[in-house]
Amino acid sequence: MSKTAPRRRPDPPDLGADPVDLHVGARIRMRRRFIGMSQQALAETLGLTFQQVQKYERGSNRVSASKLYEIARALGVGAGYFFEGLADPMQGRAEATAAGADTAREFLFSSEGLELARLFPRLKSLELRQELLRLVRAAAHAAGAGPETPR
Repeated sequence: MSKTAPRRRPDPPDLGADPVDLHVGARIRMRRRFIGMSQQALAETLGLTFQQVQKYERGSNRVSASKLYEIARALGVGAGYFFEGLADPMQGRAEATAAGADTAREFLFSSEGLELARLFPRLKSLELRQELLRLVRAAAHAAGAGPETPR
């Protein structure tokens, strides 16, 4: 009889890390979880320990270009995937640390955020997706999270 380990909350991002490393790590984690791959399975594919994968995902350790290429292959995406959502480097670095990016990263590090990100695109009805957004905006407004932004 095999015991399954209890699910634990993911390690929080290393907020002292470089914003680009945090972003790349969050994208690694998001894609890995989206396809249902464990840290251990990714680590084995890459010839690493799962602790090293954890450090990459938290942004504690910087991912080399060759390792990022291997990670992209293992996760079935192009290397550019990990940089999607970052500010254009020609526009300056300040945009990469915008509060919105930090909020999105924190959200995607939560199990609820990741599950919503995985399930929301499966909703084919545009009306239903818009109604869900209105509901979340209203709930956030009621919780004191700022003014509701109608769309």
